[in-house]
Amino acid sequence: MEQPRRPPEYILEVFADPASIKDVVRGILHTIFFHRYFPSIRPSTIEVRDLTLPFVTDPGLETLIDTRVYQLVRQLSSTTSPSSSVRGQIGVQFFEKRRRKAGGLGWFTGGAKAEEEICWEQWRLEVTLATPKTEIERSKVTKAMEMTLQKTALKIVAIVNQHKDHIPPITTSETNPFPYQINLNPRIEGWAKSIGMH
Repeated sequence: MEQPRRPPEYILEVFADPASIKDVVRGILHTIFFHRYFPSIRPSTIEVRDLTLPFVTDPGLETLIDTRVYQLVRQLSSTTSPSSSVRGQIGVQFFEKRRRKAGGLGWFTGGAKAEEEICWEQWRLEVTLATPKTEIERSKVTKAMEMTLQKTALKIVAIVNQHKDHIPPITTSETNPFPYQINLNPRIEGWAKSIGMH
């Protein structure tokens, strides 16, 4: 039996303070989706820490991103750490729908779908929440946050421009040809846990 090919995984790191974490993570997730969300969209932008980032204006996607960001912030805020920073992750996966190969269980499948979803790309966003205690620390955190935000946005653009060959052809007329998931702490909970399939 042929082993499925492991999809490429791109790891991004962001650094933020409590006042900016929602905007920073939201901006990075929208930047990923702007380049990998194939339905027809009207291009839009948002300003995050004096950096203009692309924004996908799709109510369902916006709600899912906002929900996952809220869950991450809540988790990071409730985590106690002896240092002044805590870490968490958000993962994004994109899937293609493929027809299942004939054979196997036959009529035992009981009318199960003849399609399966195969992951073709994964993104892992490693988020560090820094809580500065002094004005000097706050200044350093702000500078580091703005630098990593810009570096991460540019890394996304470089990845999507360089790595295109693995994107499957669009073979459906559905509005969204490639379902996706956004998972909280994918390495901890495992990619198999479907928190947000769309």
